[in-house]
Amino acid sequence: MRVIPEKNLSAPAYGWTIVVTSLAFVVAQLDVSIVNIALPQIADTYKVDISVLQWIVDGYTLAFAVLMLSAGNLSDLFGARRLFQLGMLIFGVASVACGLATSALFLIIARVFQGVGAATMIPSSLAILNQTFADMPGKRAKAIGLWTAAGSAAIAAGPIVGGILINISNWRYIFFINAPLCLAGIVLTFLLQKQNSPTLVRKFDLAGQFAWMLSITLLIAAVIEWSKLGFSHPLIYGSILLGGLSFVAFLIIEKKVSHPMLPLNLFNSASFNVLLLLGAVLNGFYYGTVFILSLYLQNILNYPPLTAGLAFLPLTAGFVISNLASGSVINRYGIRKPILIGLTVFALGFSGLFTAGMHTSFWQLSVPFLLISLGMGLAVPAMTNGILSSVDKTLSGTASATLNTVRQAAGAIGVAVFGAIAANGGDAILHTITISITGAILCTLLIIFLSRKYVKSGTS
Repeated sequence: MRVIPEKNLSAPAYGWTIVVTSLAFVVAQLDVSIVNIALPQIADTYKVDISVLQWIVDGYTLAFAVLMLSAGNLSDLFGARRLFQLGMLIFGVASVACGLATSALFLIIARVFQGVGAATMIPSSLAILNQTFADMPGKRAKAIGLWTAAGSAAIAAGPIVGGILINISNWRYIFFINAPLCLAGIVLTFLLQKQNSPTLVRKFDLAGQFAWMLSITLLIAAVIEWSKLGFSHPLIYGSILLGGLSFVAFLIIEKKVSHPMLPLNLFNSASFNVLLLLGAVLNGFYYGTVFILSLYLQNILNYPPLTAGLAFLPLTAGFVISNLASGSVINRYGIRKPILIGLTVFALGFSGLFTAGMHTSFWQLSVPFLLISLGMGLAVPAMTNGILSSVDKTLSGTASATLNTVRQAAGAIGVAVFGAIAANGGDAILHTITISITGAILCTLLIIFLSRKYVKSGTS
């Protein structure tokens, strides 16, 4: 492989770019998981059942998923830094609204606006990284590894931080903590190296955005409400039918419009498709399983919030260790080997969850938690590098948005499916854990096979 000389970038500029962009990923990922540990307390405050709790979790991930493609498109059109600042502002204001929510409906709506903010700032943060290090593949691999490490540590630390905040105050402070972080992120963007002006001149794909939003929202809503209403209810089969038709309409629109928000030629690459599928599998099973495990720790093992949060500490450690090492590993071995090793460790971690029962000890769960995060922490940066290196840098916002849209949609589906299976509590929660383990292992084996066949090993 020909070695391309890398441009020089001062250490402060390099560091600030990573710090600022990572801060966005931290607050976005923190709110994916921090709310899980507070679910029993939120349910007690508003006297609601598990389907409402699913909406509190999925209201965020749904908005995150359905708007990210448009946000990535807008990032490429109008400039990554502008979209980044706007996303931070929306997220901070919505977080305060979550903390002040007077009803479950108010909280769900505020969570949706949090998702809007997250969808706006995440693609632009990755676009800033990709544009800054576009001609420096080695530095880009390390930067993405650090960016991913920050977000992965945040999603794993969410239950721990949530448990501590609930222990010293109440669940509302898990949202208030975001406000100063968002304010810091907005201020620090002025220290970033100035980005080049957007070179693309395109129209906003309004029809495609509407079709995508309608399809994903209806399909996930049907899964969430399925256990309560039953498939024979017209709202359920009607939502599935209309959601499916909307998705077909979305594909037709994207194929015919002159400026699609999702250029379908991105999918001409088998490697790109496998990496997207990898992102879906990892997020779907991780989000869904953490949702169920949060209920399992508090409702089955009767852990208080702080102890339940600390039970997730091995997840944080595993993510930090593997993400920090990923940049060097990718630069030395390429993309494919870290993905294959990471997936193998991920599957082994899920296998360890078969020990979960009515009286499982804290320490029995720590080993599988550690292995799951070690595997994901190694595979995800390699996956992200593979996605970004496969497209022109002018489409980096769209490519990163596509990856994160797929991941967030899969995460929302994972929460919806596993939450529906566990809706009756008790033994149903244990049954759901078994299903998630089996599904994760089988899907991971499939991705390992596809990655060996289609994913290239290079980094640039």
